[in-house]
Amino acid sequence: MTLSELLQAPDRRGLADNGLVYRSGPFIIALRTRLADTLDLLEQFYGPCWASRGPAVAHFQVEINSASGIRRWWRAQAVFALDALHPFEPFPREHAFPLLEWGLNWSIATRAHRYLMLHAGALERNGQALLLPAMPGAGKSTLSAALAYRGWRLLSDEFGLIRPTGGDILPLPRAIPLKNRSIPVIREFLPDAFLGPVFPKTRKGDVAHLRPPLPSLARQTEPAQPRWIAFPRFVPGLRRPQLKRLDKSLGFARLAQNAFNYRLLGEGGFMTLVRLVRECTCFSMDYGNLAAAIALIEEITADEPC
Repeated sequence: MTLSELLQAPDRRGLADNGLVYRSGPFIIALRTRLADTLDLLEQFYGPCWASRGPAVAHFQVEINSASGIRRWWRAQAVFALDALHPFEPFPREHAFPLLEWGLNWSIATRAHRYLMLHAGALERNGQALLLPAMPGAGKSTLSAALAYRGWRLLSDEFGLIRPTGGDILPLPRAIPLKNRSIPVIREFLPDAFLGPVFPKTRKGDVAHLRPPLPSLARQTEPAQPRWIAFPRFVPGLRRPQLKRLDKSLGFARLAQNAFNYRLLGEGGFMTLVRLVRECTCFSMDYGNLAAAIALIEEITADEPC
């Protein structure tokens, strides 16, 4: 049964007690919620994902619901729970969906340590993957979103999940959170893509989510081999993107800075990162225009030798 079919079932209220179990890349998520609007958005963004009801072995047991007591009615709030623990302060009730998405990202980043996790966009074409590691605000999600609708398969806009045993990248296609000025940019650049509601004045500013391309969701269990690493940086007003090929030692250092758990993994993290850099060509890229950035990426990934 697909997630869409399950969420359209008449007894939605049972999801508050029995839960909804659905797949997100290599992870199984068990979700409990009574929030109908959040379920509607889950259906719109992840309808093709596999889902089921009832007991299942899940990597993450999460809950998103209204706060109890007076905060359920007056200045209503939403609360996120992971394994019955509440790692965040409550959000305004109308921000429940972005809270769920951010909560799941936090859950993965703090617990999925069998993988080396890079703070990076990741995309695939012809079995080969492009990594876009960057700090927040560098424009990696915006660039990942544009590439995902221009011939590349979206693996993730947030996580480069590297499997230490094989060195491949595992997909984690999720709704892409666009913030502030990125929202009108993507709305103009991808007029036919599904962009969800704008959540104003969140803790990260105005946020709207872009639905991943449906083929990316359908192939969310298919890994890819890393081939290119480009460190993007959005520079307002820059007409032509500026590209610089990086020495592998510098690429290694910058990747280590953009990893969630490199130090935690110790020698294993070091060896995984060494293998990744050896197998990839590394670049830095400043850009101010999506079309020009995509054209340059097409150029550097066309039979570029390692």
